[in-house]
Amino acid sequence: MTASTSLKKVLITGAGTGFGYEVAMRLAEKGFDVVATVEIYGQVQTLKRQAAERGVTLQVEKLDVTNDGDRRKALGWGIEILVNNAGVGEGGSTVDIPAWNIRHQFEVNVTGPLLLTQGIAKQMAKRGTGRIIWVSSREGLNVNPFTGIYAASKHAVEAIAESMKDELQEFGVEVATMNPGPFLTGFNDRIFQTWEGWEDDPSQRLFDYAKLAFPRAQFNPEPVYATLTALAAGEIDSYRNLEPKSMLEETKSLIDAPWSKKTTDGLGERNDGIQKAFDMTPEQLRDDQEPIPTLPSRPVNG
Repeated sequence: MTASTSLKKVLITGAGTGFGYEVAMRLAEKGFDVVATVEIYGQVQTLKRQAAERGVTLQVEKLDVTNDGDRRKALGWGIEILVNNAGVGEGGSTVDIPAWNIRHQFEVNVTGPLLLTQGIAKQMAKRGTGRIIWVSSREGLNVNPFTGIYAASKHAVEAIAESMKDELQEFGVEVATMNPGPFLTGFNDRIFQTWEGWEDDPSQRLFDYAKLAFPRAQFNPEPVYATLTALAAGEIDSYRNLEPKSMLEETKSLIDAPWSKKTTDGLGERNDGIQKAFDMTPEQLRDDQEPIPTLPSRPVNG
C-alpha cells in the first residue's frame, strides 16, 4: 500500500517555533487544513499574526502535550495527520542532571506525546486511514556526552514509533520518524543552557557547564523543513528519515560502534566529545552552509 495523499487535516505540536513553525506554514501553503498548536496561550495571537503575514490561514490552538485537558480537546479536531514535533532538550552529564529535569524531559518528549497519540491513533484506526509522524532525532539513534538524557527520551520515541508502525498497519495507519541531526535553530544551544535553572548544589557537579557549548558546527535547517513537509503531505513514504543525508553513513557506523567498545577504553582521559564541548562557542554554523533566514527558534517546551 502506498502513502495516502487524500488526508488533509493535520495537527502539528510545538508549532510556535523552529521545525514545527515552518512546516505548519508550508503545509498551509500547500492547501492542508493545519491545526498549529503552541504550549501557552501567549503564543496563540503571535502565531496567528505570523501566519497572516505569510499569507496563510492556520487554526491555532493551545496544546501543552503534558496537559490531560489539552490532549482531550485535540480529540475533537478530526485529525488525519499527526506530527509529534513538540519537545525539550535537557543538557548535562547523566550523573549531574537533577531528578525534576529528568522527569520533565520524559514527560514532554515521551509520555505526553504518546498519550496524545493514543486517542488520535484510535480515531484513525476506526476510519481505516491516517498518518503519524514522530519527530525524533539523530540522538534517537546515537549518543553523545552531555545529551544522554535527551537522547534517552528520543531512543524511547524510536521504540514507540517502530512498535506503533507494526501495530497500526492492519488498520491502514502510516507511521514514520523524522530524525534531524545538528541544525542551527537555537534548540541545540539551549540544551547547553538548561543547567542555569537547575535546583541542585553546584559544588557537587562533575562539570562546570558555564564553560561548555554544543560541540558541533550546525547545519542550515532547510533539509528538515523540506523533508518533514513532504513526509506529512504523503509525498514520501520512507519510515525513517534522517537529515542531513550527508550524516547517514556516520550515523550507521556509530550505531555499530558499541559492539567493539571496551569498559577500559580511555580510562583516566577526557573523552574527545567532551573536549569539543569545552572548545566550541555557541551558535556555530558550518562553513559550507548558506546563511539562515531569521525564524523563531525551536520550542523550549510542549
